[in-house]
Amino acid sequence: MKMRRKGDLPQKTCAACGRPFAWRRKWARDWENVRYCSQSCRSKGANAEPVERPARNGRVGGR
Repeated sequence: MKMRRKGDLPQKTCAACGRPFAWRRKWARDWENVRYCSQSCRSKGANAEPVERPARNGRVGGR
């Protein structure tokens, strides 16, 4: 497999927390079915409301 930059990898939005997450090699065979960014989000499920987290620049809700 040719090396790619992390920014060039496909991304999805987590069904539980709403945060974007990038493709991982361990998900290569099943990428179409991946819905959650972590095991923690998987246990919460899609019914959980996305949490409003402060952005890294200190503003709430901004990117």
